[in-house]
Amino acid sequence: MLPHCLKPGADYSGAGDSRQARVAVRTLIFLICLILIAVPGEAAPRRQEPANPSGPGRVFRDCAGCPEMVVLPAGEFMMGSPESERGRNKDEGPQHKVTIAQPFAVGKFEVTFAEWDACVADSGCTHKPGDESWGRGRRPVINVSWDDAKQYVAWLSKKSGKPYRLLTEAEWEYAARATTRATDPSVPFSTGYTINYKQANYDANFIYGKSPQGVYRQKTLDVGSLPRNAFGLHDMHGNVWEWVEDCYRDSYDGAPTDGSAVRGGDCKLRILRGGAWNYYPQLLRSAYRYATAPGVRTENAGFRVARAL
Repeated sequence: MLPHCLKPGADYSGAGDSRQARVAVRTLIFLICLILIAVPGEAAPRRQEPANPSGPGRVFRDCAGCPEMVVLPAGEFMMGSPESERGRNKDEGPQHKVTIAQPFAVGKFEVTFAEWDACVADSGCTHKPGDESWGRGRRPVINVSWDDAKQYVAWLSKKSGKPYRLLTEAEWEYAARATTRATDPSVPFSTGYTINYKQANYDANFIYGKSPQGVYRQKTLDVGSLPRNAFGLHDMHGNVWEWVEDCYRDSYDGAPTDGSAVRGGDCKLRILRGGAWNYYPQLLRSAYRYATAPGVRTENAGFRVARAL
């Protein structure tokens, strides 16, 4: 509907003007009104194009009780640590390039007690781990072995219809370093050359490099309490150790370069990665490896999950 730009009976031309002049003025005013109507008070918001549903950084769940997952990009990195890295162990070498050829999904958080308890309630997991009186819910599940973790991913795969599994050791280090270029500087942590208690949950009575002392919390934190890394993953350093798929070997000589797991042979030891709430920061380094028997259950060890896309 037109606004009341023209009032009936009004003289817009002035007394004594010719009829043609009055018509010209009225026509001009009418055109101005049309222009005012055509120009909106606010520009309409531009429609957003949907993000690539399988692109890196996408966050999703496969079911209501399934872990929240993040899509990691394809890329490459240098696995292991340089000989110059402070606190380096021999089993972190030789440093070698690993190529992750396809994007894959990784748990945004460590598997929680709530997620584990759902598996127990559904008879998919037989072990009922204690929580050390710290609480369950969103705290990372602890007191679970490698064998227990394998039971959980088998249940999750059946429940969701998707191929869930533990991360391989190479995938875990790729996720922890959160870089896609092998030419990037090889630093101990995703946070750089140091780490502090505001970035990870560990025994901050101890320091690494020039990092300051801080708070020793003496227990786990709810997942997601501390900042995520560049891939969008939380607690890759500290909180709880994380079981990975591989058999332990004390050297990377002959290790896979495609991100696959080391399997077969004498597999009496499996691997924990990432450090924990009660360990000093040297053991939180991206390259650090902790070998132990697959049946061990401790108050500082849990896991996170992965799956192909």
